Amino acid sequence: MGLTGTSTLTAAVLSAAALFAGTVWCWPRLARRSWRAVGGRVGLLLATQLALFVCVALAANRGFGFYASWADLLGRERGEGVVVEHTPGGADGAGGPLRVVGLARAEGLAGRAAAAGQIQRVRIVGRTTRIATPALVYLPPEYFRPRYRTRTFPVAVVLTGYPGTAEALVRGLRYPQTAHRLAAAGRMRPMVLVMLRPTVAPPRDTECVDVPGGPRTESFFAEDLPEAVRAHYRVDRAPDGWGVVGDSTGGYCALKLAMHHPGAYAAGAGLSAYYRAPVDRTTGDLYGGDRNLRHRADLWWCLENLPAPDTSLLVSSSREGENNYKDTLEFLRRVKAKGLTRISSIILDSGGHNFHTWRREIPATLRWMSGRLNAR
Repeated sequence: MGLTGTSTLTAAVLSAAALFAGTVWCWPRLARRSWRAVGGRVGLLLATQLALFVCVALAANRGFGFYASWADLLGRERGEGVVVEHTPGGADGAGGPLRVVGLARAEGLAGRAAAAGQIQRVRIVGRTTRIATPALVYLPPEYFRPRYRTRTFPVAVVLTGYPGTAEALVRGLRYPQTAHRLAAAGRMRPMVLVMLRPTVAPPRDTECVDVPGGPRTESFFAEDLPEAVRAHYRVDRAPDGWGVVGDSTGGYCALKLAMHHPGAYAAGAGLSAYYRAPVDRTTGDLYGGDRNLRHRADLWWCLENLPAPDTSLLVSSSREGENNYKDTLEFLRRVKAKGLTRISSIILDSGGHNFHTWRREIPATLRWMSGRLNAR
């Protein structure tokens, strides 16, 4: 049974219920003052509480998408080691840089592709970085309609936090459903969404850095990912048709990619983002003693020491509930002082670092993104 599967959660709930019933049934027999009776009561109480904790943890992981599988949870997933040889520039087939491996269902998007759109499960392999990672691609209904056959579509790359799962962007944050609703109401242009987590070498958190001797994560997102998507889908080939958005770690990556690579992404939106890559037990040594690499991962340093990039940025925070509020105000001030980079913000009165808050910000973020990307 999978970590996020309904059967796993159901089994956990039934086990907890059985333990609770067993505790109630056996309690009179254990209401003695012997060591055996006391040990039985302690054991039943601990087992019941543990079962309840497991139920809550499974439900929280299912809702927030922290871990995708048991291997991911236990730190045994090693996605970095998967390499697929392919012909450079190839668009289809098992050896191409992007391969569709199936379809995904999403609540609210049932029906024909031309009416509801389609979410495809894909496998992306970096031509230069050799990073291989799964992703979900949402194609809007217009993509399948005859009168749009000669049109290309703008693209938003959507990133999770760490560790995160692509499925959480659909089930928890509802990006495709929100994009579908807004486009149907004429509040944004139809857009292709490429949804994945920035953790392309699990369980390591690479913070979208080209790690010396390790995964070249920044190059994957700046070069390989757009190349693979363009080779397979009818999407815009120019950078002014591409944007990137993310929350938390994904938000930091989105801002960094737009600032470092305005020739790849015309817009970057960081929801509850931070502005300097952390170095801890989940990241390991990201820089290998390279001072320039460490500086590039620090957006504060970039604002002070690099030319202002010709791109559009969006940041979000809350006056109450978010730890990045003061940093976000300072980031806004420094970007505006540089002059060239366009900057916008979403500041809520209150909201924590969680899915509920980001769901409140996503509609405005997608409208903002749509307004800054060209469509052809």
